[in-house]
Amino acid sequence: MAATSTRGRWLLHRRAKPVLFVLCLLPLAWLVWGAATGGLGANPAERLIRATGDWTLRLLCLTLAVTPLRKLLHLPQLARFRRMLGLYTFGYALAHLLCYAGFDMGLDAQEIARDVAQRPFILVGVSTFGVLVTLAATSFQPLVRWLGGVRWRRLHRLVYLAAGLALLHFFWMRAGKRDFAEVFLYGAIIAALLGTRVVLWLRRTPSGSGATAVAYQKT
Repeated sequence: MAATSTRGRWLLHRRAKPVLFVLCLLPLAWLVWGAATGGLGANPAERLIRATGDWTLRLLCLTLAVTPLRKLLHLPQLARFRRMLGLYTFGYALAHLLCYAGFDMGLDAQEIARDVAQRPFILVGVSTFGVLVTLAATSFQPLVRWLGGVRWRRLHRLVYLAAGLALLHFFWMRAGKRDFAEVFLYGAIIAALLGTRVVLWLRRTPSGSGATAVAYQKT
């Protein structure tokens, strides 16, 4: 219990959020630096598209992990980081979409629309982004209060739909090269997180996910 209390105090430290902010920003900063210095290999455009997509999926998994870890480790303070992780997930997804639209499609709206209609894995990717837009737009306190805790939590369960769509997008993208190792890894992580949520729900473990979660999000 003492260790849990110590971890909780660290998580509530005023520098905890700035540290997380910088850590989440580092991958993008590294990609920008690599693009500016020619360090992204022979095909920097493809590297940027793939890397921003990979980091979207990684941050999505981290966002999904907050609630199970909060409950299993008895650390309600973790809830205060969920919104930042979710917004960074959206940010990397936006960067992924812009890299695709700019480098692959030349920002040609007609070409983009044609590509979305013709290639299912692009359609799934755009659909994933649409879900993430909805979650990001409703993550701020005025809308949380307007929706109410119950409706807000129900709406934000769409994060699991986003995870499933993102995984399908990733699977179809890797199918051309028959390289599924990372697909299975992310699939196992998402399945484990979903399974943990189901088990915790069945056990009706006290979560404090209502007022407590919203209170920590305000900090």
